[in-house]
Amino acid sequence: MAFHDLEVNSIQGEKVSLGTYKGKRCLVVNVASECGLTKQYKGLEQLHRDLSDEDFVVLGFPCNQFGKQEPGTNEEICKFAQDRFDVTFPMFEKIEVNGSGASELYQFLTEAKRNPEGSPDITWNFTKFLVDAEGNVVERFEPGVTPEQIKEALST
Repeated sequence: MAFHDLEVNSIQGEKVSLGTYKGKRCLVVNVASECGLTKQYKGLEQLHRDLSDEDFVVLGFPCNQFGKQEPGTNEEICKFAQDRFDVTFPMFEKIEVNGSGASELYQFLTEAKRNPEGSPDITWNFTKFLVDAEGNVVERFEPGVTPEQIKEALST
């Protein structure tokens, strides 16, 4: 299994090949609308806009596995992200990121980069994975790492 070989569903329900993003760095994030970290949407959108000319894209994957903080439908989630944070980065259908129901994408990401305790588990909303242009998972950022800190790290 390789990153660019995977398929996911857009938040509108259309199949999307991650091969579409070959040649771009991707920041894959599990997002939630009712989390204390939801304000990171703003920074993620700014990061997406600031680096889009540098072949960089943020990919948002809503998840309701942490405190049931993403209870809405895909349509409600999309409307929230656009209305509240003017999100233009690609959003995808709500998924599971841990356990037996974890999406194939998250199985791939978490096996490639484990959390600081050495476990593949996602610990909370807004965990971020940086995938390089060739589809290699090069970094995992835990939820408290802000988009602004990631931008700084990418600039060095």
